[in-house]
Amino acid sequence: MKKLLIIVLIAVLQASCLRVTFSGASIDPEAKTFSVQYFENNASLIQPILSQTLTEQLRDKILGQTQLSMTKSGGDMAFEGEITGYTLQPVAIQSGETAQLTQLTITINVRFFNRLDETKNFESRFSRYQQFASSSNFASIEESLVESIVEELVEDIFNKAFVNW
Repeated sequence: MKKLLIIVLIAVLQASCLRVTFSGASIDPEAKTFSVQYFENNASLIQPILSQTLTEQLRDKILGQTQLSMTKSGGDMAFEGEITGYTLQPVAIQSGETAQLTQLTITINVRFFNRLDETKNFESRFSRYQQFASSSNFASIEESLVESIVEELVEDIFNKAFVNW
């Protein structure tokens, strides 16, 4: 009886109209490719490695969490966008009007095209931040802050495109 139940369950899963991955992503089984265009940095304050870091981490996330193959452009699932903000601002103002913390915020605009189901296309703004002690040397921690923020942004983009949150 158990074997029959397992066989039926496998048959139903194989016949389903969605491919489910361990990441929680639901991807149309007809989808075979994805493309991620280079994210141009249009922020007023430019961080030199940000565009490359964001673009590569999004590509790596999709490669690692789906069975889609990467193509240069025109993928079944296509991403494009730009970095629109890279700002530093004081937070947690103390007496004497000095900031105890500084906040680095990165904002991006993303366009997603699902060529197999255009109802899932979107254009969205994503923003994430990290706070650090104002007494810190920003130049020495900037790269790790950027990495952390980009990781969160990539997770947000992936979830919106493939997990449908």
